[in-house]
Amino acid sequence: MEAAGLREYATEAIRYWEPKRLLYNLVLAAIVISYFSINLPRSESFLNLNGILFLFVLTVLANMAYCAAYVVDIFVQGSGFRQLWLQYRWVLFTLGLAFASVLARYFCLMIFEIRR
Repeated sequence: MEAAGLREYATEAIRYWEPKRLLYNLVLAAIVISYFSINLPRSESFLNLNGILFLFVLTVLANMAYCAAYVVDIFVQGSGFRQLWLQYRWVLFTLGLAFASVLARYFCLMIFEIRR
């Protein structure tokens, strides 16, 4: 991959993935807020410094995991499958969002429901 090609692929990846990061974070936030609300008043015990810092760490880790899409995207753009990839990379977003949603649900169950 030459430097000009890499720059083009990286720019295309940023243009595609960054607007979707908002949707990704909104979906995960909706899951957390839903489980928090469903488990009130028990879940209120999570509202302390340690709980909020733990949630912050999970948010950063979720966004770091989102960045894994860039590695795949730029690599495949440099292959002979670029045109096909540009049409179907939404599948990677959908699968990644589904996986992250399952993980978010799991952590919510662990944090808000098991602490009975």
